Amino acid sequence: MNSVKKVVEMRGITKRFPGIIANDSITLSVGKGEIHALLGENGAGKSTLMNILFGLYQPDEGEILINEKVVQITSPRIANELGIGMVHQHFMLVETFTVTENIVLGNEPKNGLKIDIQSAEKAVEKLSNQYGLKVDPRAKIQDISVGMQQRVEILKTLYRGADILIFDEPTAVLTPQEIHELIEIMHNLVKEGKTIILITHKLKEIMAVCDAVTIIRRGKVIDSVLVKDTNPDDLAAKMVGREVNFRVDKTEAKPKDTILSVENLTAMGNRGVNALNNLSLEVRAGEILGIAGVDGNGQSELIEVLTGLRKATSGRVLLNGKEITNQSPRNISESGLSHIPEDRHKRGLVLDFTMSENMVLETYFHPTFCKNGFLDYGAIDKHAAKLIEEFDVRTPSIYTP
Repeated sequence: MNSVKKVVEMRGITKRFPGIIANDSITLSVGKGEIHALLGENGAGKSTLMNILFGLYQPDEGEILINEKVVQITSPRIANELGIGMVHQHFMLVETFTVTENIVLGNEPKNGLKIDIQSAEKAVEKLSNQYGLKVDPRAKIQDISVGMQQRVEILKTLYRGADILIFDEPTAVLTPQEIHELIEIMHNLVKEGKTIILITHKLKEIMAVCDAVTIIRRGKVIDSVLVKDTNPDDLAAKMVGREVNFRVDKTEAKPKDTILSVENLTAMGNRGVNALNNLSLEVRAGEILGIAGVDGNGQSELIEVLTGLRKATSGRVLLNGKEITNQSPRNISESGLSHIPEDRHKRGLVLDFTMSENMVLETYFHPTFCKNGFLDYGAIDKHAAKLIEEFDVRTPSIYTP
């Protein structure tokens, strides 16, 4: 590994936020043509470090070398010019635009004063074929799968000439088949001379695809090793700071009474045809019910009907014997049914609100948090601090957006 040319070196990188050191004198070295994993728990400081490399944050201390030259990466535009591209965990795409329009956005080829969309589509098609990405340049983002949207993000970086690609938790939203395809895409990228930094906490994927791994825990580098010289047990122990037992002793379920009953539920999808057809199921106390299926077969519509985000055209939903069909999301939530959405940024959180405010989004109107029509921020902050302590939420402060 020592003889390989270093395309990225980050030396003594420190980044502080109010009340926390996110990166504490971190050193990272990535060789040309490597797939290098950045491993750590949520909140370890991985994304912060890569946001510094991509120019979204500025380090408080330390220096960055690209191709063995010291550089100042003051913005993503400068990162692009240095050949660095980032595929974010939460995609940066305009859903009503086509694949091509998203890829060339801000960098459009012109024919006189007009955008030359035909030559752009040809360029996208050529890139797609070169790297085995199989993307339709004319498809609209809102009509393609999550896996395909990720490929569009990869093409965006390649179109801008990136040689160093940062992938931020790329498999978090993918099906097993899509994960397998993404691994193939990564191998193709490396064959074409690209270098990849992979932010992840999934050990199987590191063992399957990566050459080297740097482990970060609570803002500090714990170790940097070749993947061929390590194993999942060792990596897990370094990631969390203690030995990890991967065996799960599962006791037999002892389900009790039915809590949720769905009877002959029918609902329309966004395309104007039924997404649910007379669907029935029961969930009993003390059990976990899995719903399996290829994406787009009614799972999202089922959750939306259960949580009041979509109207059922027929059938009914009962929670603890009480009918909640087509009630408002607040009434359903107050009845005891909660929802952790697939996309937490779009559907779960208000990103401009503080941690404290987000923790009462469903309950802010309760007398505990609201007095005479005014929010009681003392009670809200106390509630947030209790949850952060109880569930080990990694945040600089309850006032962090």
